Amino acid sequence: MQQLFSAFGIDWRLLIAQAVNFGIVLIALRYFLYTPILTMLAKRQEMAAKGVADAERAARALAGADDEAARRVAAADAQAEEIVSLAREAGNAEKQRLLKETEERASAAARDAKMRAQEAAARLARESERDIVRLAVLAAEKILKKQYD
Repeated sequence: MQQLFSAFGIDWRLLIAQAVNFGIVLIALRYFLYTPILTMLAKRQEMAAKGVADAERAARALAGADDEAARRVAAADAQAEEIVSLAREAGNAEKQRLLKETEERASAAARDAKMRAQEAAARLARESERDIVRLAVLAAEKILKKQYD
């Protein structure tokens, strides 16, 4: 073997020293570079998996929130429709009440006006009778005065 090494120009002591140096560099690289890179990659992989899980959980929560919002909007629409319906009914009832009250007032005003007109006509008739009687008395007085004069 010695002859083989010398035929190729290899010094076995130098070869052993280089093998030891290579082993030291290999151990140092493994300790200072390879292991920290593997741990960093594992942490990043965990973070990525956690991010994906969080995103899925957020998507499910968002879908649930959308469903809840749709249910609340539907409930609010139904409630608003009910309120509008009740308001319309109350408005119609108030309208009917006001119309009835107005008709009653108009009827009362018409009765009152008719009564006043009848009273005025009766008063005018009485005044006319008095005037006629007074004029008749005055005419009779004139006639009697002419006859006796």
